[in-house]
Amino acid sequence: MSISDSQCRAARALLAWTQDDLSARASVAKKTIADFETGKRRPYDRTLADIRAALETGGVAFVDQNGMGPGVRLRDRSAEA
Repeated sequence: MSISDSQCRAARALLAWTQDDLSARASVAKKTIADFETGKRRPYDRTLADIRAALETGGVAFVDQNGMGPGVRLRDRSAEA
């Protein structure tokens, strides 16, 4: 599953990450993230995979399209203990 610009923004907000934080964790240029989140351009699939992986490592779970649309949420860390 790919991620949308709004999912990226929401995931960063849940983690309290700046674009700089995500850029460093995903090894992706900040401009690429900024352009993606503002809808100026869509990154390559590999770049989106890197962004998604960084956000998932941070604790975000991406929710697939369902009756209410795609979304994001924080994983329950207590279940991992």
